[in-house]
Amino acid sequence: MNGEFIYHITTQEKWDLALKQGFYEADTLAKEGFMHCSTEDQVAGVLERYYHGMKGLVKLTIQKEKVERPLVFELAGSINEVFPHIHGTLNLDAVVEVTAI
Repeated sequence: MNGEFIYHITTQEKWDLALKQGFYEADTLAKEGFMHCSTEDQVAGVLERYYHGMKGLVKLTIQKEKVERPLVFELAGSINEVFPHIHGTLNLDAVVEVTAI
């Protein structure tokens, strides 16, 4: 089951904005050309590396087959792991669960 999902960490504030806009867009989309996501096994490490001590976070559970933009698994050279990246905005109907962290 977990192979059909990827995950993205964001703030409740940014998720609320997505609900108003009708799509989700991470800050990295403009800077890097894609949004960072994780597999289930990678979530804990991502939280530890990039979000340690932050409050108001949510985890988006995204059904891969519903993502309308290119979803590419690419190597993150800094830690030598392959991560899922969404190259474009995220359609909200691909998000099947939002979990407070």
